[in-house]
Amino acid sequence: MLKQIRNYKLPYIIYNFFNKRKLQHNIPLYKKYGINKSYFSSISSKDFKHLPAAERKIDHEKLINTTFYKKLSDDNKESVLGFDDKGYLILKNYLSTETADKINEEIDKLMANGTIKFRYGGKLMFVIHHSEIIKNIGNDKDLTEFLSVLIDGQAKLFQSINFINGSQQKTHSDSIHMTTYPLGGLLGVWIALEDIDENNGALHYIPESHKLPYFLNSDYENEGDAIRIGKKSYKAYEEFLENKVKELGLKKEVFKAKKGDLLIWHANILHGGEPHLDKSRTRKSLVYHYFDENSVCYHEVTQRPALFEL
Repeated sequence: MLKQIRNYKLPYIIYNFFNKRKLQHNIPLYKKYGINKSYFSSISSKDFKHLPAAERKIDHEKLINTTFYKKLSDDNKESVLGFDDKGYLILKNYLSTETADKINEEIDKLMANGTIKFRYGGKLMFVIHHSEIIKNIGNDKDLTEFLSVLIDGQAKLFQSINFINGSQQKTHSDSIHMTTYPLGGLLGVWIALEDIDENNGALHYIPESHKLPYFLNSDYENEGDAIRIGKKSYKAYEEFLENKVKELGLKKEVFKAKKGDLLIWHANILHGGEPHLDKSRTRKSLVYHYFDENSVCYHEVTQRPALFEL
């Protein structure tokens, strides 16, 4: 019954109505782009079809002059300069072992006292609201300035997710979940909190896949109608992408990370989690997602505007 209710737009609309404070970031942007909708209304990519597909371009001169970039090692600088082409960058030893250990201790403490609990299978959501160290890392001024140049906008921390074990999530693009107009107004930042390899659920990604079209609801016939969101399950999207990857002959790479390594990925790069084969090991990691404040932010799958904690 609950699953059937979730297929209808009205429950989301009612919930949105009582969360104006968390949705007000979209109000001036709707006006800017001529979107004739209330802040609480359902919204998806079809509402932007009449608008031009705006491009995002990285200002490389601005990028290399950020304080963040200037502090990087030569190898890490080289990785940054490959972001445009590859759709991701890797910064080795971004966090010290001591800092990673402090985060793990903080997570253990918050789980033990019941402050945070697993959601959606194995995610610890929004620990930024309970941990100063995790919030401060995500809101670091030099980092957000750097991300703002990468996103060609103004990067704002939207959420954090902590994992104890591998997500084992099928290959996907974040833009089906956390979507923007103009497209591409999202960045993912993933940090290894322990050594991770192919046996304990490493991340994988497909280099240069960010150059593919953004695959959204209409691409797998899941747009829904005025009353309901799309009827298809999320598995249908995963199968659509799996077939697309095979059709295009794309090859994934597995990120064997050391504790403290950081990965930043483009809004449209295809990525996922490898099987967590060794159950005796954990796969502790931290993810931050950043939206561009100058973009309309919403969730394509459920056709909901994105709530921002202010």
